[in-house]
Amino acid sequence: MKDLYKKAKRLVIAIIGFTVLLIGVLMIATPGPSILVIPLGLAILATEFIWARRLLNNVRGPLQDKALRPFRWFKRRFL
Repeated sequence: MKDLYKKAKRLVIAIIGFTVLLIGVLMIATPGPSILVIPLGLAILATEFIWARRLLNNVRGPLQDKALRPFRWFKRRFL
């Protein structure tokens, strides 16, 4: 019974994650915040799949560095 529950949970997460990821990919060609929706889909998939967690970490690392760069500059300069 527990095995069936785990498989059902994994299937639901996969369906939701891939749906959000597909919507994000479609937003690349249409107006929309694809840069936010694609990582959200990967984050949903990363709760159950290791490949999605690795991909999310590869995407998140460089973006996080670029986003925090102005704050680091401010901290070095004024604090």
